[in-house]
Amino acid sequence: MSTRIAFLKGHGTENDFVIVPDPENTVDLSPAAVAALCDRRAGIGGDGVLHVVRSAAHPEAGAMAAEAEWFMDYRNGDGSVAEMCGNGVRVFARYLQHAGHVAEGDLAIATRGGVKTVHIAKNGDVTVGMGRARLPEGDVTVSVGDRSWPARNVNMGNPHAVAFVDDLSDAGTLYSAPPFSPASAYPDGVNVEFVVDRGPRHVAMRVHERGSGETRSCGTGACAVAVAAARRDGADPAVAGSPVTYTVDVPGGTLVITERPDGEIEMTGPAVIVAEGEIDAEWLETAVR
Repeated sequence: MSTRIAFLKGHGTENDFVIVPDPENTVDLSPAAVAALCDRRAGIGGDGVLHVVRSAAHPEAGAMAAEAEWFMDYRNGDGSVAEMCGNGVRVFARYLQHAGHVAEGDLAIATRGGVKTVHIAKNGDVTVGMGRARLPEGDVTVSVGDRSWPARNVNMGNPHAVAFVDDLSDAGTLYSAPPFSPASAYPDGVNVEFVVDRGPRHVAMRVHERGSGETRSCGTGACAVAVAAARRDGADPAVAGSPVTYTVDVPGGTLVITERPDGEIEMTGPAVIVAEGEIDAEWLETAVR
């Protein structure tokens, strides 16, 4: 390992990430190393790590290399691997543009949730094709303290439980993962969204992200919330034959989610690079011992 490792810091609606450019996949990012980097007091701080690797250089992405040159090897703040991160994809795209690898317009990014189509607009917003939502059958309940709410099970390449509440304070502190039942609904844990209405096709949410705790934003969560809200409101683009768009306020800003008649979901929002520097590899080695 070299004595210095390049990094950048970025965020999408204040869902923040440590970005580690590593085209040839030579940096060993163990779960402990990721957790150390994301530590907000002893490390750089972030909700997760965006490990930037060429698809052809990563064993999990080689099969996608013909479609997407770059692979988003995403890790949660606790070091665990995640299938997908919607805000992360936008920031990942912004980094590729910042580094001169891509320009404004369309590109494809490989993720563990499949290849995602991305559009970088002139106004700075980034739109990500998030794929289709799956709506598993079965009743789900989430709880905070002695209160419980029915939740909609929505899968966006990662699992979500969406609960509509009267007030966002009903979610409590979200320091720990809200209990859910049945346990069989989410054998690997779940992202839990608490949602209130703000107006016609306009909602606000708080989220506890699996492996990260409460975050300022969650892209896949905003998509899951928009789909759950649409179905609750009797709106299904596949039936109506026209797109349905919801504005979703998160603590860190606003995302616009559109579900098309073919089921494809698009998420639009900002993505910002705020800093870049170098990680001391000796510190990182010491931090994970």
